[in-house]
Amino acid sequence: MSTPSVLPPFVPFPEAPWRDHIVPAEWEACLSAWLTLSEAYISLTGDEFERRALKDESVANFLASLVREAAAHGRAVLGESQPALLLFRQCYSLTKRLLQTSDPPPLLLQWEFLSDFSRVYGKARASAVIGGIFHNALVDTSLQTLKESLILALDSGAKGDLKYLESCLKRLNHLIHASPDTAEFFLVGSDFLDGLISCYKVTNISLRKTIVATAYLCLVGLTEGTTPKFSILSDQLYSLKAAADSHKTTSSSVDDSMVAELVTVTPILKLVRHRAEQTGSNNKRIESFVAGLEQHRKPGGNIRPKRLVKRKVDKGKGIMTEEDQDEIGPEMRMHRMSQISQIQDLFPDLGSEFISRLLDKYEDNTEQVVAHLLEDSLPPHLASADRTKELSPSRPRRKSHSLAPRSTPPPASHPLPQRRNIHDDDALDTLSVPLSNLHFGKRATTATQLSPAPNKAAILSALSSFDADDDEHDDTYDAADAGAVLPPPSSSLEKEEEDDDASEELLYRAYRASPQTFARDAATRRSAARADLRLATGMTDEAVEGWAVMLARTPGRMRRLEAKYGGFSGEQDVLSATAWRANNNDDEEGEGESSNHGGSNNNRGRGGRGRGGGRGRGRGGGGNVAGPAGDKDTENARRHKEANKGSKANHNRRDQRAKKMARGGFPG
Repeated sequence: MSTPSVLPPFVPFPEAPWRDHIVPAEWEACLSAWLTLSEAYISLTGDEFERRALKDESVANFLASLVREAAAHGRAVLGESQPALLLFRQCYSLTKRLLQTSDPPPLLLQWEFLSDFSRVYGKARASAVIGGIFHNALVDTSLQTLKESLILALDSGAKGDLKYLESCLKRLNHLIHASPDTAEFFLVGSDFLDGLISCYKVTNISLRKTIVATAYLCLVGLTEGTTPKFSILSDQLYSLKAAADSHKTTSSSVDDSMVAELVTVTPILKLVRHRAEQTGSNNKRIESFVAGLEQHRKPGGNIRPKRLVKRKVDKGKGIMTEEDQDEIGPEMRMHRMSQISQIQDLFPDLGSEFISRLLDKYEDNTEQVVAHLLEDSLPPHLASADRTKELSPSRPRRKSHSLAPRSTPPPASHPLPQRRNIHDDDALDTLSVPLSNLHFGKRATTATQLSPAPNKAAILSALSSFDADDDEHDDTYDAADAGAVLPPPSSSLEKEEEDDDASEELLYRAYRASPQTFARDAATRRSAARADLRLATGMTDEAVEGWAVMLARTPGRMRRLEAKYGGFSGEQDVLSATAWRANNNDDEEGEGESSNHGGSNNNRGRGGRGRGGGRGRGRGGGGNVAGPAGDKDTENARRHKEANKGSKANHNRRDQRAKKMARGGFPG
């Protein structure tokens, strides 16, 4: 096809408000015209292309407007038709030829166009075009102007225009990601990185994420390219470490530190160490800086997931089949959406379906996916795939079963179920049981079938041998009785018990001789008697004093020690009376005894109810109910006989006997 001598100019790509008013037929005509003109320019030879394309400014205007709209609204601005996809490829070839000319159009050398071009066509294709024109004077001027304005905006902090700053950084990140030379340009000197660190203190979450992404892409860009810039990288790592150390000493909040956030949410340290090892650079300085920055990692240093996006889930009422299970792909898993959002923070030009395929390839390892994207080392089938394709927003609804009535199948093809139990094939089931064994209702029961009644005479005979007044033996105080039998000590404890007996005897005799020796004061502890006692027994002052305290608290123990170590030889000259006596003249003067406690109700010794007692039942003293008739004391005793029986033993013994007989089963 011969090219005409004069080509018509390109019409700039319309903006969104104008595109909404173009009908589909006119839009197809515009696509066809743009496609024809781009093919005509590409088919020109080298000299002819430079003469015509550089002379016509409409070519650069059309490319700049198309790339700007595609970067802002996605590649879907052209549609999904085959001419639209072909036009994108033609525009890439046309831009590449224009930038490779001796004098490229100035509009295509501005940083805005280069950033948008990198976002639309990705890192691999854009780097092949931008790498040859970076050192152009117009490119350097455009980037230098941008760098100075960004430094001023970063240093202004909250006083500056934060929205403009965030939009510029987001747009610039695409160019830094595609061009290592751009990363080196912005990190030459420390002004730009220091501005990022200082502006991170502004409490704007969206701006903070953009600042961290910019710092990460700049540092990673120094490790890429044909000649990585490790010397500049070591200087920047030193600046980061110094800033982190200064923030740690001057501020109590780690959330305001850009360095801590950078080393926590991005794989920068791991990537720098890996790139240094790959290039064979034994730079110990970089390794020391990386180790120092590791200390500033936040606790739980995994990449924090982005806010989960709630998606509408189909709630079809049909039964799930195997095909439906296959349809539930990664788009329905919240964890997968979180990983996709993390990667899109660093690579906004990538589509969610392409990232999902990368995650499937590298087993959901986010860091490995980011590393392969930065190194551009994807497998061929993924490198050639469409990187802007998005996941399907909806799934087809599951089909429910038809509710139309259907006829009942014949019994031959679908036999009815049969009921089976443990009584199958028994006598009743086979009708072989005798009729005499069958009855309706309750069977008549004869007296011989009943169990014999218990013999009451046998029960009374067994109870006759039971003593109702015999209490159970109480062994509470058996150990304190003199006649208690203790088990013999074992051979292993005999020596210890002999030593304890010897010490106990020494303590007992010392206590009987002088209880003051066991006093709990400093003077007694320093005395010679206490020293001899400690030496003889081998006990401490606290143990000796504690023994005396326990002896005073336990009177029974003192009696046992007296019986054991008192030295009684068995000889006794006088037997003392053990019976209680109210008066020494009991036998001679009965009335005197009666006068001493005849009117007392509380003096109840062992002779209280004996003969001659004041108010006992014995014969002889005044006040006895069995005394002479007509006697005043006898009459008084008879009147008051039943007055206090409720508090005496007769009444209580009667009630206790009734309780015992009730426990025996028969009260009478």
